[in-house]
This record gives sequence, structure tokens and C-alpha cells, in this order.
Amino acid sequence: MKSLSALLTLAALAATSALAQMSQPMVDENPTKISDHVWAIMGFPNLAIVVGSHATLVVDTGLGPKNGTTAARVAAKLAPNNPKLFLTTTHFHPEHAAGEPGFPPGTILIRNAVQQQEMEKHGQEMIDMFSQRSPQNKELLAGVVLRPPDVIFDQEATIDLGGVTARLLWFGAHTKGDELTFVEPDRTLISGDVVQNKTMPNIFGDGGTPASWLAVLEKVAALNATHVLPDHSAPGDGSLVAAELNLISEIRTRALALKRQGISPDDAGKQVSADLKTQHPDWPNTNAAGFVKSVYAELQ
Repeated sequence: MKSLSALLTLAALAATSALAQMSQPMVDENPTKISDHVWAIMGFPNLAIVVGSHATLVVDTGLGPKNGTTAARVAAKLAPNNPKLFLTTTHFHPEHAAGEPGFPPGTILIRNAVQQQEMEKHGQEMIDMFSQRSPQNKELLAGVVLRPPDVIFDQEATIDLGGVTARLLWFGAHTKGDELTFVEPDRTLISGDVVQNKTMPNIFGDGGTPASWLAVLEKVAALNATHVLPDHSAPGDGSLVAAELNLISEIRTRALALKRQGISPDDAGKQVSADLKTQHPDWPNTNAAGFVKSVYAELQ
């Protein structure tokens, strides 16, 4: 079991990586269309809105109730006649889940059991940590009280939105409770941190391992997504899944080779990061040091 201080340190590293790409904690009210039934509010993080003929699903909340209220308002504008609103979260970190109190009464909160366990153990301490990052964060998160879900599922839940089906899938990877949403018939994957675009992977705390992340990506690849909406990077097509798998496999293979040579994890992280920077000079961040340490740790 990771110590509280270790968890908070790793959380800070994860938050720093995300903030480097999406530094604005307020969400935008102008949605971007991703596919026929899926819109995104681009920000920190990207929020998804899935619209059917009689219900709407919002994936993630933004940082704090003010952002949650904005997300709910945009969802209502996209589908003003839908009587039912569902909300789910990709994982338990505050920018993804702490905006729930801003959603209207009657919103049906649904979440996988493992993510809820993480929320109960570490949700408040993560809110406290994020609150200390800036005065704006402190204001956005002031007084947030996390409520239990209305529905908890184990492996998969299916929501019929009316002509649109949202499959909520517990896979894990970045955290133990990582949840992906696959929207049919659009074949749109709302991928959380599990599949990103030109972004370094990061395992939070005692989440998964590089090997288990690769196993998750094999399952994700079988969905054969046409559109992918990550939470902290730009949307793209289904090729992002293979690109993520290749990136993690490449980092892991290189790190294992350096470990066999007796290279320290710190020096290995520097070497792998430098190699990635050479290969991908246009990427905003190629610091793989944290993930390399995860590779070293999984073989101890």
C-alpha cells in the first residue's frame, strides 16, 4: 500500500503533467462536435456530452461545482427536451469528478465500484491537494462534498439514451478505477487518461502497471473505435489507440533494456525522454521519467 505522502506526490506529478497541457481550469460553453451524438467541451479536462432522443449522458464534470453547472447547462442546450440526465466520471481526480454538486437535482450519477472505492479513500485528500495549487482552484473547490453514486456497476453498464447506447467499461490503467465510455452507433471512445494524443502516460499511485496498461489497450483496440476523445489532449480518430499502445510498448521495451544494463531509473528516464523528444519534436511534453520508474517498479 502506498503511503499518503507518496500518493500525494504522485498525484502532484500527474496534475503537473495535465496542467502543462490544459492550464485553464474553467470549461468553455462552446461545444465541439465529435460525432453524430457526441459533443465535447474542451478544457481541463475535456468533457463529453452524449445525446440520445430521450436522455443525455455527461462524462466528467470539470473542476468544482461552477464548472459542473456549466457542463449541465451546455447539455441542456444540446438536448432541451430530454427529461433524463446521466453523469459518469472517467476517474476519481477532482477535475473529473468534483464538479458533481453543480449538476441539477435528479441527475443520475453512475460509476464503477473500483473507482468509487478510490473516491472514498482518496477523493477528499485529492480535493485538498488541488485546492492548494492556486487561489482559483481553492475557490472552485470550496465546500465540495462528494455524494455516493445512484448506480454502481462492476465490469460494464449500458445506458440506453434513445437511439444511442453508451457502454461504460471498467478497465483501469492510469488509476485502478479508470472508466471508458464507448458510444454506439457512433463508435466513439471517450477514453479518459487511458488513450491520449501526443501525451505521456502516467500511472497514479498504486493504479496499474505498464504491462497491465498494455493489456487494457488490447481490449480497447478490440472495440474498433472510429473517433477518440481523450480527457487531456486533442480528439482524433481510432488510430490513437494503436499509437498509445505503440508508445507504451516502446517506452517499456526501452526501459527494460536499460534496466538489464544496470542503468539507474533516473538515468533511464532521462535517456528515454531524450529519445522521445528527438522522435516527436512537436509534442508538448516527452518527459517519460515517471513511467520509466513504473516499468522498473513492476519487475521488483
